[in-house]
Amino acid sequence: MSRQHRRPLVAALLALPLALTACSTDGESEDAFAAEPGALQIYSSQHRDVTQAWAEAFTEKTGIETQVREGQDSSMGHMIVEEGEASPADVFLTENSPAMTVVERADLLAPVDEETQAQVRDGMAPSSGRWTAVAARSTVLVYNTDMISEDELPDSIMDLADPEWAGKWGAAPGGADFQAIMAGMLADRGEAETRAWLEALAENSEVYQNNIATMKAVNAGEVPVGIMYHYYWYRDQAGDQEGSANTQLHYFGQQDPGAFVSLSAGGVLESSDMPDEAQQFLAYVTSPEGQQVLVDSGSMEYAVGAGVESDPALPTLEELDAPPVDPFTLNSDTVLELMTDASIL
Repeated sequence: MSRQHRRPLVAALLALPLALTACSTDGESEDAFAAEPGALQIYSSQHRDVTQAWAEAFTEKTGIETQVREGQDSSMGHMIVEEGEASPADVFLTENSPAMTVVERADLLAPVDEETQAQVRDGMAPSSGRWTAVAARSTVLVYNTDMISEDELPDSIMDLADPEWAGKWGAAPGGADFQAIMAGMLADRGEAETRAWLEALAENSEVYQNNIATMKAVNAGEVPVGIMYHYYWYRDQAGDQEGSANTQLHYFGQQDPGAFVSLSAGGVLESSDMPDEAQQFLAYVTSPEGQQVLVDSGSMEYAVGAGVESDPALPTLEELDAPPVDPFTLNSDTVLELMTDASIL
């Protein structure tokens, strides 16, 4: 794909999250959304199946009714900030933690109960105490086994910026997932290296709509390798393997930026009309029972609850050897500036 074709495509893709936030679980438009009286309002950019499974199991256990409003990470976070104290939201669930930090920086989150924070693994509850991890996902390199051998793969994600990889890799820079990975790279390697890497992406990579499209492109032989999150591959492998039959995953490990682990976050709004019920929901999601709901959902995301094992098909979180990045200070705003400067956005 030529450079002049890539940039308009990314611009079009970036409009998608804004459009998608106009959808709620019942298919109504954002303008038609109305909070149901007495129902716990869950604003969620997590995957629909996971959020619904948590909400339904919570209601069955406690009798507390819930209503889920769906959106995309960054746009939903900014929507909560715009709504401010008038937001109907009681709980916010994200796919990636940078969206939660947007709300935290606006001072809109209540402290999470200490008992809830104690339910997750060490290092997955921020020192601020304003939110907690509810799930995790790993960065991986998906590669076409017919096009490239394992010993030919890059040792580091940073190597993809080298001229020898021009036109040989793909990514989905228009999505919040990829931007979270870039926030991890920025925290680990600094602005200069991240800027240079993004400039190489703008010149040398193939742009795709999302992680699934990236995986399918690699599977079809459009490019030998692609950057994505792990769980899309495992889901496809557990199904008909239509989008992954010709591929395998490469884990960079070695605390490389390509081994970044992104946390899905959960927080309670300070302005919640149901603060006790909201805290109960977050406590349930992070409890062994709630984390098992995540595992049993088939999402193939990592459980973060202490003592809860993720799907046995996955390498353990410890085996990933992720970089020592503080996930609670990831700077999505600077990432967007760098991507804009590189003419990616």
